[in-house]
Amino acid sequence: MNKVAKFISEVRAELKKVSWSTRRELTNSTIVVIVSVIILAFFIGFCDLIWSSMINFILR
Repeated sequence: MNKVAKFISEVRAELKKVSWSTRRELTNSTIVVIVSVIILAFFIGFCDLIWSSMINFILR
């Protein structure tokens, strides 16, 4: 039980050292990630469409 208490106190001490993001920074970062994922998804979908069309054309 003593080890658990020591572990928890050490975790608390480390968490006090963490530089936490503000709500605004977190929101902005989340928006950037979501937009990046959407753009990448469209790009991969477009490439897949082109490649599958080329493969179908070659195989005909």
